[in-house]
Amino acid sequence: MDEMLHLAGRLMGVDIPAPVLDDATRAHLAKYRFGSVCLFRKNIRDRHQLDRLVAEIREILGPDCLISIDQEGGAVQRTTDLPEAPAPMALGAIGDVGLAEAVGGAVGRALISLGVNWNFAPSLDVNTNPLNPVIGDRSFGSDPARVAELGLAWARGLEQAGVMACVKHFPGHGDTHLDSHLDLPTVGKPRALLERLEFLPFRRAVEAGVGSFMTAHIVYPELDPDYPATLSPRILGGLLRQEWGYDGVVVTDSMDMKAITKFSPDAGAAAVRAFAAGADMVLALGPKPVQAAQAEALAKAIADGSISRERLEQSLERLARAARAFPGTPRPYSAQAEAADRALMQQAAARSLTRYGAVRLPRPGDRILFVAPDIAPGESAYENGPAAQELARRLEERFPRLQTLAYPRQQPQAILASAQAAAKESDFILYVSTTRQQLSSAEAELAQALFALDKPALHVALWNPYHVQVVRQPALITYGWRPPTLQALVEVLSGAEAPGRLPVELAD
Repeated sequence: MDEMLHLAGRLMGVDIPAPVLDDATRAHLAKYRFGSVCLFRKNIRDRHQLDRLVAEIREILGPDCLISIDQEGGAVQRTTDLPEAPAPMALGAIGDVGLAEAVGGAVGRALISLGVNWNFAPSLDVNTNPLNPVIGDRSFGSDPARVAELGLAWARGLEQAGVMACVKHFPGHGDTHLDSHLDLPTVGKPRALLERLEFLPFRRAVEAGVGSFMTAHIVYPELDPDYPATLSPRILGGLLRQEWGYDGVVVTDSMDMKAITKFSPDAGAAAVRAFAAGADMVLALGPKPVQAAQAEALAKAIADGSISRERLEQSLERLARAARAFPGTPRPYSAQAEAADRALMQQAAARSLTRYGAVRLPRPGDRILFVAPDIAPGESAYENGPAAQELARRLEERFPRLQTLAYPRQQPQAILASAQAAAKESDFILYVSTTRQQLSSAEAELAQALFALDKPALHVALWNPYHVQVVRQPALITYGWRPPTLQALVEVLSGAEAPGRLPVELAD
């Protein structure tokens, strides 16, 4: 049975609980010989610790182990100890294919320097739904051809640097109003519309030979009314493998997401179903007992022939081929190269900022009233959220007469009287929206009340560009809040250009 468990383990990617391997985790990895370990912020203190952790994982699992991470840029970056890339939507606002490829290359150079050789990025989702709660700035925009062009350039740069790209979320997560981390979405479009929108970037990824695809936990009734894509032989085996001819690695999105656990509460059965549908690797994130149950179920299916030897060998060969093409041996990353990559990220951030409407800027010496939520925690795929207070701190260096007024997100009206009083003593009002989700009606009312105070004012959409169609006032759109973007925003508020062009369509 050990042989079956080891074969099953090769078909699984798992996470680990901490920045260091304890004895229980070492034993767990050694028992199942997993094919991949996926790293999250909980595993990362700094690059030196991460370097040691990756080396220790490979010592246990062998050189063919694929060390994976979600380093998309923007909000989804698991390690911030490396040059921080702008969000894909920021690159969409620039529209420079060469820059997108260069940014992907910089991300790859940093990752492979630590032995991380598989990046679950970029997202090729076409974000056509303003209410999409989970994609948003993770998409390059709402035009499928531009998403394909920019996303595949980013992937090309990444792979040329030595890290396998993983385009996601096939066959498309851009037009959902539910978060698959929390529920099972449905996309009810006809096939012809799917072909024009969702499918186009993924078809081009097949043509480009991108190393891997990640599946979406979404039901597409036109393709398969019975199963989400991750569990659908019609979509993975039929559409992707047979019709489109893709022969790279297919990995599931995390099987612990509610979209799957609600649909198939038996984790082991879901893992077997995903493999049978056409996945090569099951992303089995979660507690060790659940990972063990998935490994045992896959091992049993291999042993009893439910998973054929031919099908097993196809997936093992694809994974082995990926490991040969993208070996995890760390590559040198000089201080000079890192400095150049950081400068590239800063340049990209500066080029992405976008004006909306007739923007007025504060004058030197203005008394600025800075209004923002008190905190914006991480949401869904995002492990942390923007701190408006960090932007305020940076602005104070340029505008020392800045007053900060923070409001509780659940009760924004609580500060209205204070804001009205403070506005009387101010020359300029800066309202900063920070959440990835849509603004609540109460937040929108607060914003409108601020803009009605007969003072020069500006909205900064620090994360979600669709906030501007709710506030409906002049705005600067940043598509993110990492340090390079905050610094670029300070420069624009001080008079620099904001040359970006909105890469999504807004309602009139």
